[in-house]
Amino acid sequence: MEKSKQNGKRLLVVDDEPDLREAIMFDLQLSGYEVLSAKDGMEGLKMAREKDPDLLILDLLLPRMDGYRVCRMLKVDKTTESIPIIMLTAKATREDERLGMESGADMYMTKPFDPEILLENVESLLKKGERKRKN
Repeated sequence: MEKSKQNGKRLLVVDDEPDLREAIMFDLQLSGYEVLSAKDGMEGLKMAREKDPDLLILDLLLPRMDGYRVCRMLKVDKTTESIPIIMLTAKATREDERLGMESGADMYMTKPFDPEILLENVESLLKKGERKRKN
């Protein structure tokens, strides 16, 4: 699948809050990423499978399918298992984070969040993912 992107990276943001989703997308687009979005878990899962993003930013509390399930389903599928996933959620307990990481998340961030730190984490995971593919 051809990816025509300014910096070579396509990201998918899955969040049901339209204002937050748009703000995250705007910040990532300013940094040169192609950014796709989905408003619920089912749509996010479908887009991840069809659009082959380089990284996913995933909320947990989503309509139709929660982020834990989306993450697990992507990580058990050979075609999507290597997509890095940042869980970005209001669920802030240690238990929430443990469940997120056990579901397959590569990173867990809580809302409210610093957009610069999110961008740094995106860049870090993308670099780590490139190293994995080269080996």
